[in-house]
Amino acid sequence: MWTQPYLETCCRSALHRLTLCGPAGRPPGLKDQPCLERLERMGLVERDQAGRYHATAAGVARHDDEILNPR
Repeated sequence: MWTQPYLETCCRSALHRLTLCGPAGRPPGLKDQPCLERLERMGLVERDQAGRYHATAAGVARHDDEILNPR
């Protein structure tokens, strides 16, 4: 049934907040940093040269599939 690793509730929330930030991304040092780091290891998030987090194409697709259109 599931072909993707499970996202904890906190990580789903962090991914959603990240997409709400849009092109500006999310700065490091916030309370959801551990989740953003986990999402980065999963390839759903990446950091720019300034250290801000941005959703990858895979992260946007996962957000759309799991958060915007849950089954």
